[in-house]
This record gives sequence, structure tokens and C-alpha cells, in this order.
Amino acid sequence: MISQKYSDHKASHFPVSIKSVIYLNRKVILLKNERDEWELPGGKLEPGESPESCVVREAFEELSISVEVDSIIDSWLYVVSPNVEVVIITYLCKTVGKNRSPTVSHEHKEVKLFSIQEVPGLFMPDGYKRSIANSYRAIKC
Repeated sequence: MISQKYSDHKASHFPVSIKSVIYLNRKVILLKNERDEWELPGGKLEPGESPESCVVREAFEELSISVEVDSIIDSWLYVVSPNVEVVIITYLCKTVGKNRSPTVSHEHKEVKLFSIQEVPGLFMPDGYKRSIANSYRAIKC
């Protein structure tokens, strides 16, 4: 039984999705989802998993590439629909190892690289666009 002095169990709870901004040849890797939106690679944080481990795992699962975390670059609340909200945490990541060519997994329709100039015109949530802009300023490509 939960103690009465702790009230956190009464607070709103949101799923947490950890995303990565990964550049190859000065272009950002994006994936097309089932809603035909472009999105950053990543996914739901699993119980007991650190955000950094999550983003590394998801990059490998979704792109078949290995990454390491550089820095956290953004966080925001994504309202997917009126009753669905997700906390998004975005990390800047660097590719490591031999395989640096992303491949699309069964979770997405397409993988593509975009220049920073192309991103504002893409069909994708504004939060992802902001995360990409923040990362680009951070690395000064």
C-alpha cells in the first residue's frame, strides 16, 4: 500500500520517448512513420532503462547503426491527439563503429537524410524541427 504522505501516484503520468538527432555527411537522419510524418529515430523508455541507453538501443533497432550520446539538446510535451501526450527528450548522438549507413526497420516506411535547410518544410511536429535546429547550433556544422 502507498503511504498517504506520498502523493506522486496521484500526479499525471506521461509516456516518455527518447529521440536522437544523428548527422551523416552534414545531413540529419529522419524516419517516416505510419502517419506519414518525418520523425527522429527513437522510442519509448523501458522500465529500468536510462535515457542514454534507450537512445543507443533505439538507433540500432530502427537504423542498424551504432551511436554514442553526445549531449541532451531538448525536451518537450508532444500532444499526439487530444487524449495522448508524450514527453519527448532529444539527444545529439554520433555514429560509431563500421556501419554508418542507416537502414529502415519494420517500424517505419522510409529513412532519408535531409539538409538543415530542408527541415523547416518537412511534414513533422514543430518540436522535432526545434530539436534539430538546437542540435545544429550546438555542433555548428
